[in-house]
Amino acid sequence: MKKRHYLIGTAGHVDHGKTKLIRALTGIETDRLKEEQQRGISIELGFAHLALPSGRDVGIVDVPGHEKFVRQMLAGATGMDMVLLVIAADEGIMPQTREHLDILTLLGVSRGIVVINKTDLVDSDWLEFIQEEVREGLKGTVFEQAPIFPVSASNGQGISELIQGIDQIIDEVETKTTSGPVRLPVDRVFSIQGFGTVVTGTLHNGTVRLGQELAIEPEHIMAKVRSIQVHNEKVEEAEAGQRVAINLAGVNLSDIDRGAVVITPGEYPSGNILDLKIYNMKSAEKPLVQRQRVRFHIGTVEVLGRIHLLEQEEIQPGDEGYAQIILEEPVVAAAQDRFVIRFYSPAVTIAG
Repeated sequence: MKKRHYLIGTAGHVDHGKTKLIRALTGIETDRLKEEQQRGISIELGFAHLALPSGRDVGIVDVPGHEKFVRQMLAGATGMDMVLLVIAADEGIMPQTREHLDILTLLGVSRGIVVINKTDLVDSDWLEFIQEEVREGLKGTVFEQAPIFPVSASNGQGISELIQGIDQIIDEVETKTTSGPVRLPVDRVFSIQGFGTVVTGTLHNGTVRLGQELAIEPEHIMAKVRSIQVHNEKVEEAEAGQRVAINLAGVNLSDIDRGAVVITPGEYPSGNILDLKIYNMKSAEKPLVQRQRVRFHIGTVEVLGRIHLLEQEEIQPGDEGYAQIILEEPVVAAAQDRFVIRFYSPAVTIAG
């Protein structure tokens, strides 16, 4: 029987304890930047892995909660199978909790657990009140029926029960396709002296193997797989659903950036004009209008573009319609891909 691979992500408002929760679950510190450690907030994506009681090894991506870093959160959300929505017991649902919920809804991430963190800071009466308030606040969202686990990442209370809960819910997740062409949206690029350029991301489709020739799009660069790592261990191949680091031969660090996609050559199109079905969120408050300039997020890339509505002059909040988007730079996309649209300024999530 083929081994299944899963990716769990965090979501939630800044300073609600997402990174500390990952540390309590895995023992891994995901804030690797000096600035992150000094400021006590996540700025870039962090990565860890967790061995579940069932024997399954799952990847974890920790996303920033600050409103300034929603772009990074969107890059991390791509490929998530399940989400831990982290809400601080002493604060409850906050603005970035709601925007992260909107993003997860638009991206079709429906499996999740609500984690009420920082229970050590409140008494039992307040905790009961917060749980009721959270349940009420999640009505009408993809997390309406999600289980709630109260925990303290500081003293470890409730962590073992949360791990059991993750193990149970992960059974409901559909496995990604390991056959067919490779598609890896790149969320990080760096260089290792003596080895060259390394890209990381969540493998959406296919299987990557040592020596395989792959294309980097939309840059139209060919590269060969020199080495592969999964959870910091060298492997000969990596399959869809896994967090992967690939050392690519024949690529300069300056040639590639986050947002590029590593694919089987010729298998996925790239271009500046996409046909879309757009849903304008109820929370958007304003209609989408002709030639509106927006921030378009797909995979791990953000590109500016203008919307051209095909059947109406505007799409009201809560409605949907067909459109084209003309982007300022090409992107890699396939039929049925999900995307997120944010206002150009202020940059808030409105549609997808």
